[in-house]
Amino acid sequence: MRRRQQGLTLTSFILVLAVVGVFLYVGMKVVPMYSEYYSVKRALEGMAGEAGMSDNNPEKIKDLFFRRMDINYSENVKPENVKLKRKEGGWVMTVDYDVQRPLIANLDVVGHFHAEKEFRRIAD
Repeated sequence: MRRRQQGLTLTSFILVLAVVGVFLYVGMKVVPMYSEYYSVKRALEGMAGEAGMSDNNPEKIKDLFFRRMDINYSENVKPENVKLKRKEGGWVMTVDYDVQRPLIANLDVVGHFHAEKEFRRIAD
């Protein structure tokens, strides 16, 4: 009885490497966008946990937010992307922004990100 060899040929191995390479390349473009988004969410969560945040004026809240964004090297969130609205003894902060990265030739990856957090007084 003869056994047949099984496995990948060189051509199929190169094809598998090409597919994996494309996924890695797209991942290198997309992962930083989501990393920045999670930095925005962490900054909002951290600010919501600080005592007296709801007593600050909007300019002070935005300043504190952008200081946290500077620490995280965020470059896509601009002041025009941040909105503060008064709500029942506190503030609601909304961060809504888009990120566009070139992918291949004339194709781009576009991400739309939205984060919202309420800053309210903590009841004693």
